[in-house]
Amino acid sequence: MAATDFKDYYQILGVTKTASDAEIRQAFRRLARQYHPDLNPGDKAAEAKFKEINEAHEILSDKEKRQKYDQFGRYWQQPGVGGPGPGVNVDFNNMDFDFGRYNNFDEFINELLGRFGGYAGATGGGTGQTYTYGEGFPGPGVGSPVGADREAEIQLTFSEALKGCEKRLQVGAETITVRIPAGAKPGSKVRVKGKGQANPLSQIRGDLYLRVRVTPHSFFKFDGDNLTCELPITPDEAVLGTQVNLLTPAGSVNLNIPAGVRSGQSLRLQGKGWPGVKGGMGDLLVKIQVITPKDLTAAERDLYQQLAKLRQSHPRTGLENLSL
Repeated sequence: MAATDFKDYYQILGVTKTASDAEIRQAFRRLARQYHPDLNPGDKAAEAKFKEINEAHEILSDKEKRQKYDQFGRYWQQPGVGGPGPGVNVDFNNMDFDFGRYNNFDEFINELLGRFGGYAGATGGGTGQTYTYGEGFPGPGVGSPVGADREAEIQLTFSEALKGCEKRLQVGAETITVRIPAGAKPGSKVRVKGKGQANPLSQIRGDLYLRVRVTPHSFFKFDGDNLTCELPITPDEAVLGTQVNLLTPAGSVNLNIPAGVRSGQSLRLQGKGWPGVKGGMGDLLVKIQVITPKDLTAAERDLYQQLAKLRQSHPRTGLENLSL
């Protein structure tokens, strides 16, 4: 990193190096409100300033990152600064490195490696191995050249998850556009290739995995690969049967409610539920809820009383001899 690339996070937030956590937090909140993109639509300068403020707060609010930043300046973010590989006991505070005289981190690390006779060590192997300078350097033929994967959460509305969408995300100091496929379920992960951390030697980046969260829907609920819902009907509809026009993720359907359906009984609509990311549709389970009317007109009450006199079924038959 050239000297001109160095960012003074204290200056960005307008605080001193001795600022307390509370002062840093207060400065961040004030500036974030001032430069938030929603309050400055179309202002690219404000958007860039907002990213810088976020980046500065992320570093200075983290005790460990702030300590490295204060100690190593523009080289603080290079993996392994302040943390040597296994088997190597290095005290940077007592070494005669003048960080300002290096044009980039490679020059610094090359000299450091030269002092210790090459690689400072290696950790394990396998294609999934994550390497950082702090964990040691992979020797020739050891480990993977790909950097570490990282994970984050993404919040979607029910409609966005159902139909798929594009989302702009702020990942550290980087803004990325992500395509979310239709049928993303809560807890599932969306892989974004090449947006993870970079391997310090090869500079090849790992992947970013977005863990999906879906805002609850007022009617539909997830049940594994299927969806469920509760459909209210009246007592006469339960007795006589009826047909209900019901909106489903696969479109509107005319659902036949059979005569004599019970409250709590579920009707399965095959292929009318949640779409699979690899094609196909799950099922929709419609749970029937018979709703007893509370406010009856005089005419309705009279008819229910006539029905009670005419009723031939006795649902509590057999309970007369119940004992404990």
